[in-house]
Amino acid sequence: MSQYFIYYIESSIICLILFGIMLTHNLRMVARSERVVKYDHALIAFMLYFVSDAIWASMIAGVVPQNMFTVTLVNFTNFVLMAGIVFMWFRYVVAVEKVPGRNTKKFAIRSFLPLGISILIMIVILAVAPQLLIQPDYTVTMFYSLFQVTIPIIYIIGILFFVLRRARNQESLDDRRMHLYVGMFPLMVVIGGLVQVLVLPETPIFCYSCAILMLILYIQSLENRISIDPLTGLNNRGQLHRYIAQENALFREGKKTYVMMIDVNDFKSVNDTYGHAMGDRALKTISDSLKQAAGSVNAPVFISRYGGDEFIFIAHSENENVPDTLVRNIHEKLHEVAERAKLPFSLSVAVGYDELKRENDSFRECLERADRKCYVNKDEMKKANK
Repeated sequence: MSQYFIYYIESSIICLILFGIMLTHNLRMVARSERVVKYDHALIAFMLYFVSDAIWASMIAGVVPQNMFTVTLVNFTNFVLMAGIVFMWFRYVVAVEKVPGRNTKKFAIRSFLPLGISILIMIVILAVAPQLLIQPDYTVTMFYSLFQVTIPIIYIIGILFFVLRRARNQESLDDRRMHLYVGMFPLMVVIGGLVQVLVLPETPIFCYSCAILMLILYIQSLENRISIDPLTGLNNRGQLHRYIAQENALFREGKKTYVMMIDVNDFKSVNDTYGHAMGDRALKTISDSLKQAAGSVNAPVFISRYGGDEFIFIAHSENENVPDTLVRNIHEKLHEVAERAKLPFSLSVAVGYDELKRENDSFRECLERADRKCYVNKDEMKKANK
């Protein structure tokens, strides 16, 4: 038992250190988004649970004396913290999915109700009939185990509801995967806990599974901060340079590569007339329409914000009609998204594209050709609107 205790404590300490590093790094950020704040709350809940779980392991090993008070206190704390972990993750998912009204008092109260009610019920049972939860030999009852998983299941159902609804509306396969991963995270954590309880009870599988999953998500978050434009959610210019620098990224077997330049028409007048906040809203609307347009063709498409109101598509396809289909879809999707956004101004874009040749050509030269065609298209649109 002493070896078990030492191994368990060492594992908890390692996980605490990993989570502490992530938390410290996030707390030192100058600009902390809502997502980062909610992620930090989940980190803290995990860290508190690891401490409580280590105390529980100390009791099993006989390091901490077992009596009705200590056993009840530790199991009650574990119950609250386990439910708290899923609750905090629920709040994180709500922030990630940008659920409307998530910051209202009404939403906060409704979200906390399952956790709050379960804590009250647990306190009442422990005060009136503790034998329903703790047996004379200080082990927990089946009722306690069922009660412990009920609240996490409620929040997991809520998480899946928001995530699946959002993922269903995503045109991009990568965006769908991102939403699904965030939603499936608590299920994977629960699976790790079940493996520990049912298969390897003397191995801290739960601790390691939580640390690995949170670390993966944290690394993805760091990659997004480096490669994603924070306003539009598209790849930034740095990520574009990294993409074209990859070996064989621009040319794929059996496929042609098309470079497309997209420029917003009269964007300066939007900023001058309605302000930069409305200009940002316009850029978000355009980026949403570009994602949907890219997802509507059966071809790999890399999208990047190139400059203030300029965007780039890199499409790979054996079908020569794909670029024309993309252009048509861009205009159609922009019209649809702008109508739903109910903007007080009209939005349109000019588009130009060219094929990137395998010999005696470069991405820069192809982009310049696409840019010239884009400006020709812009002039044509201006003349047509006169």
